[in-house]
Amino acid sequence: MSPEGQLMPPGGSAIVVGSFTMNDGQWFERHQHGAHQLAWARSGVLAVRADDATWVLPASMALWIPAGTAHATGAVRAALLRSLYFWPDRCPVDWASPQVVAVSALLRELICHLAEDGLDPAARRRAERVVLDQLRPVSVATVRAPMPDEPRARRVAQALLADPADGRSLAEWGKAVGASGRTLARAFVAGTGMTYGHWRTQARLQAAMPLLAAGATVASVAHRVGYGSPSAFVAAFRRSVGVPPGQYFTPDDGSPDDGSAG
Repeated sequence: MSPEGQLMPPGGSAIVVGSFTMNDGQWFERHQHGAHQLAWARSGVLAVRADDATWVLPASMALWIPAGTAHATGAVRAALLRSLYFWPDRCPVDWASPQVVAVSALLRELICHLAEDGLDPAARRRAERVVLDQLRPVSVATVRAPMPDEPRARRVAQALLADPADGRSLAEWGKAVGASGRTLARAFVAGTGMTYGHWRTQARLQAAMPLLAAGATVASVAHRVGYGSPSAFVAAFRRSVGVPPGQYFTPDDGSPDDGSAG
């Protein structure tokens, strides 16, 4: 059960910060809450699942989750989760869907400042105003690989999620599941809104994200998810996400956070 519902903002404030230590692989199961949330890891790497999308969030990125959005939050790598909760009636931000937000050095320090106990109410309100001003969506695309509804296409999708490096063609998959390649192609488009090739790329990138976040090299990840060369993988990542993997997983100021309490 998520601890978020136990948090309430101080009188007159719009934001409260919750701090939670999470181990590798630990998840808060699917839930929702009445406040908007900005999910961010001061150290480690988070993952958030909502609808058919999965976001992997290094310390340089956070995810805005609107109030009422069902989601699950986990740690790809042991993390210090610093979640901000914004009470809707005191918050001017009204994004209707999850948004990735870049965490600048200033925003990072403001979050840590608001997490301090005994902060003067006037100082808190000033810091909250700056936090709200710092919330700007960034143009990175969501990596999503929704499951097709058609049973045979679903079997193919499940097999590829288990082994994204499997390079079989749709015709070859058809022989394995008892359908023609053309039937499977139609089923992927009808059930996911994507061609089979696009879906497979998304599935491979979805598998790659946690590996990159955990510090694996681009070359090793490219091989593990089915790319013939690191350059082909980087090109696919850039086309799908909008930035190369090195930029996505590097904090804006280039310096790692030591994870100490603040």
